Amino acid sequence: MNNTELTNWQTFKATLKQHPDLTLQFQYAEGKWVDASYHITEIKQAPIVSVDCGGKMNTWTEIIVQLWEPSVQDSERAMQVGKALSIVSLVEKSLPLNPLGTVKIEFGNSQFDTRQMYPGEFLIEGDNLIVNLIPDFTQCKAIERGGSCGTTATGEECCAPAVKEEKPKLQMVNLAGAGQSCEPGSGCC
Repeated sequence: MNNTELTNWQTFKATLKQHPDLTLQFQYAEGKWVDASYHITEIKQAPIVSVDCGGKMNTWTEIIVQLWEPSVQDSERAMQVGKALSIVSLVEKSLPLNPLGTVKIEFGNSQFDTRQMYPGEFLIEGDNLIVNLIPDFTQCKAIERGGSCGTTATGEECCAPAVKEEKPKLQMVNLAGAGQSCEPGSGCC
């Protein structure tokens, strides 16, 4: 399943439920895999309230699944999708998760700084359900909705293209009259 849009919790969970007997694997970069001995250490629900640079208030919810690689890696311990679903079930007994919340996977190890990534694609390869992760990104919501990105103290739009002002052309004027200047080779200098 290739997603062009961000995956919400409802879709993420439904995809897992379709494949409970497969091994759940995460690829965080080309050829880079979260070690099979990872743990799901917590699932966080983060309601976000922000005011963007155009002055508009925005709200959304993120569901963050945190993965951790133990210092002693045990490749025999690869997590089945069914095990991940049992963790989800345990979490949802205490914390009802917003089905429309945007899913992020939080992960890092000694070679990869901890960050939050989006599930970009779900692939089935053999006995594995592979979640390919894509990087999070910054965005300007005001510009994306066709609006202004706010104004500066002087009333100028802060994200408007800079207006190039043409520099005035200088005109050289000879202020010395004829015969009152030193000519090359005249011996006056």
